[in-house]
Amino acid sequence: MSAATQETAVRTGAVTRVFIYGLLIVFALFYLMPLFVMLANSLKPLSEITGGNMMALPQAWTIEPWQKAWSSAQIGVEPTGLRPYFLNSILMVVPAVAISTIFGALNGYVLTKWRFRGDSILFGLLLFSCFIPFQIVLIPMAMILGKLGLAGSVPGLVMVHVVYGIGFTTLYYRNYYAAFPTELVRAAMIDGAGFFRIFWRIMLPVSGPITVVSVIWQFTNIWNDFLFGVSFGGQSQPMTAALNNLVQSSTGVKEYNVHFAGAILAALPTLLVYIVAGRYFVRGLMAGSVKG
Repeated sequence: MSAATQETAVRTGAVTRVFIYGLLIVFALFYLMPLFVMLANSLKPLSEITGGNMMALPQAWTIEPWQKAWSSAQIGVEPTGLRPYFLNSILMVVPAVAISTIFGALNGYVLTKWRFRGDSILFGLLLFSCFIPFQIVLIPMAMILGKLGLAGSVPGLVMVHVVYGIGFTTLYYRNYYAAFPTELVRAAMIDGAGFFRIFWRIMLPVSGPITVVSVIWQFTNIWNDFLFGVSFGGQSQPMTAALNNLVQSSTGVKEYNVHFAGAILAALPTLLVYIVAGRYFVRGLMAGSVKG
């Protein structure tokens, strides 16, 4: 290849990269535009929003909308701020994620290394549960929670999300463990290791990537859930349900700056999780796909 041809190829490659990166930047800016609008207007007084340009930066910066969205000031008898409900979300998400992940790991371990008659049918039923719409389970779940005395409580919400999430976590761990050498498990059995010892000493130490996937997936779904929180939360509603109450509590002029601040506060935990652990989520998905 001549020097002129090589130079032309280099220039073509550079132009192509510039075009691709420029296009990606445009798409990223377009995708982030709603976030910019929410953030900018959450720092404005209401007069700038109703009588100005929502795309413009604040002229008079203020954090009062954030304080009002977070505070527990009351209108009538219902709290309108998000602060009282933040703890409900934490108390709901942490145990639900932990329990569903542990049960998913145990199920994946059993379905791949302790095969039994009908295990494929059981896995198929668990997989089928991943595709059941939320609306179908509302009435039977409400009846079960009522009989157990868990209706309108945080433990009830934990139970709902654990039951609904086990199918997903089982799928992740089952596919991840499927290619794990069964000979290692059999060797441990010969050495006298039992069910839980093998799981704790052999399977869990290599489960880091898929555990990250399971935790992030469950955390995102449970934190962002609205339907279950409104239906079964009662006085223990999570933050997403409280955000709806915050919007509905506005009378007369809508306080859009407060609504924007509340929406960002409600979405902030999941946003932080993906910023901190997003790359591990992608790596875990790739590891599961290769091993499965």
